[in-house]
Parts: sequence; C-alpha cells; structure tokens
Amino acid sequence: MRAASEPVQRRPASRLLLLTATGEVVHAYRHDLARFVRADDVIVANDAATLPASLAAIHARSGERIEIRLAARRSLDPREVLTFDAIVFGAGNFRTRTEARPLPPPLRVGDEVSFGSIQGVIEALLDHPRFIRLTFAATAAEVWRMLATHGRPIQYAHVQQALALWDVWTPFAANPVAYEAPSAGFALDWALLERLRARGARFVTLTHAAGISSTGDDELDARLPFDEPFSIPERTACAIQCARDRGSRVIAIGTTVVRALEAAATKEGVVHAGEGIATQRIGSTTRLQVVDALLSGAHEFGTSHYELLRAFTADERLREMSSVLEADGYLTHEFGDAIFVEADLARAPPRKRVVDRPSRRPSPRRSAEFACEACD
Repeated sequence: MRAASEPVQRRPASRLLLLTATGEVVHAYRHDLARFVRADDVIVANDAATLPASLAAIHARSGERIEIRLAARRSLDPREVLTFDAIVFGAGNFRTRTEARPLPPPLRVGDEVSFGSIQGVIEALLDHPRFIRLTFAATAAEVWRMLATHGRPIQYAHVQQALALWDVWTPFAANPVAYEAPSAGFALDWALLERLRARGARFVTLTHAAGISSTGDDELDARLPFDEPFSIPERTACAIQCARDRGSRVIAIGTTVVRALEAAATKEGVVHAGEGIATQRIGSTTRLQVVDALLSGAHEFGTSHYELLRAFTADERLREMSSVLEADGYLTHEFGDAIFVEADLARAPPRKRVVDRPSRRPSPRRSAEFACEACD
C-alpha cells in the first residue's frame, strides 16, 4: 500500500473501508462515518496532544550530532518530565528512511547530551545500542521550555514536508503527552461530531500517551508498543457502563483507545475511572472485554497496529481487507485513509448487564449531577 505523503488531516476525498462483524466489506468516504454509527453507540477518542518529541542534540563525549526521539515515561503528570526512555539515531533527519538512519556513536551510562540550553545524562542502556533512559539536568519548567523551543514532531520519510506541531494535533487535543499523534482522531472534526450527536451517539475521551510507531530496527520494533500510561475520566467510565447496560456498542477511535480501555477493564468488562499503564500486547489471542468496533488507519501486515486488529476479526478477513485496500489504492499512515472494523460476533464483548458498576462519585470540581451527564 502507498503512504499518504501530504500532511493534511481531513482530505475531502479521504476514504473509509468498513469491515462488518459478518465479514462484509463496504467502501465509503471518511466523512460519512456517521452512517455506520448507531443511536446510543459510545465513541471514545484519545485527547492526547502530541509532544515535539524529536530533539537534535550533541553527544558530549564524541562531539557528534545525534537525534533523540522521546518514546516513553511512566506518568502523565506534567511535573514528571525529567526522565524518558528514548531512541537515539546518528546524524541525519526525517528525510532519510528510519531503517537507513545510522547508529549513534557508542553510548555509555553517564554520557552527557546537550540540548541547546539544557543538558541530559544517559542513566541506563536498555538492552540495545540506541535505546536509553535519559534524565534531564533541569527543572520541569525548563524541560517544557526546551521542548517548545527546541523540539519538533517525530516524522518519517513518507512525508517530506517538515511537520508543524499543529499538523499532528487532533481538533480536540488537550494534554501534551503523546509521542506521535493519535492519528485516528484526525478523521473527526466538529461538524462530524455534530452529525454523530444527531444520530444519538455519545462522544467521550480519555488520555493515553500514544507511543512511537517505528524505531527503524527490527529488534526494537518487536518490543512495540512500549508501556503507555493513560487516564480515564469519570464521565467516560460512566458512558461505557451505560452502553453495556443498554447493550450498545463502544467504538474506539484508534488503537491507543483500545489499549487503554482493555487495560483498565475488569474481567467482567467494567471500566473504572482513574489512571493506569497499558502493558499488554493485544492480538489474536486477546478476548476483548470492552471495545466492539475500531476506527483506525490502514495498517500494513507485521506492524503492532495490524497485530491489534487480529483481536477483532479472523486472519482470513484481515487478509481479504488488506487485499482490497491494496487493490483499491487506499493510503496508509497517519494522513491516509481509514478502516472501521467491527468485532466478529464470536469476539465481541459480552452484551450482558453487570452489577459491578464504576464509581460515580462526582469530581470535587463538578456538581453532583456530573455522574449522569454521559447518560443524559
């Protein structure tokens, strides 16, 4: 399949391929998504804004230029930005294919790295020549200032035009915690959300630190996705529980939403509000507890995104879908076309009412009616 090469989030001609629960393939345009949404469906999107996580740096001991791509941390707290796991490349930029980027100079624990006005130290080597734990010798405010002035979005060679930060923020982006864009959300704009609301669907969000999609190295790629923190608001947990009580569907906008909801779910499929870390790998052996359908980009076989699709439907259906995407010229990657995959009936979450409901205690910043907002 061919990658979309222009950084346009909502091309008028962007297409949508629907793979139904019975295996039917339907072609549509992405802006027609509301046609395939039912009254009382709950649509969950990732509201994470994208960090400028690509940093040009100088490796002090060798004096060589390197690129460091921030890739993970254990918290969404904006004060806890002093330590990141990161991928290191040698000199070069995004216009060279990631797989062709040179290795950095040999890295050692204790090596200092310069990011313009602040310094960092390699705290650990994470079992690979260019996978490190990096700590900034600065305050949280100084790190945020450096990211804003020195960083740029992580980018790959299929888009040759340099990305601006607004190119990789969804319309509803909130907290800057993602390393790459939760790009399934590019399909949504306020007009489409209004059409979804008019059909009786509910739209809610969570925050998930969407990670990097490629390291350029097969060994490191096999570890993707890395552990990713998430936060689920009370309103979202309540909306999901109401959907389960009604027998309605939960539709995830993007693979990161699937990871967060399935990580947060109990064995009975109850999603409680709060924070957590998605550590699981979702694939063909995963029994979905929460999500009934997924809107995502068109992903190629062998990627972690494609592997996640195997939790929704059988391999033969995915192979057929991939053949159709290829034959009909669908565009892949973050600015490409979209797929809408419904879980096979045998793999869909159970449609039974459960007794163990999530907490509906109102936030201290909201009125007592807050707990019912999602269901009104």
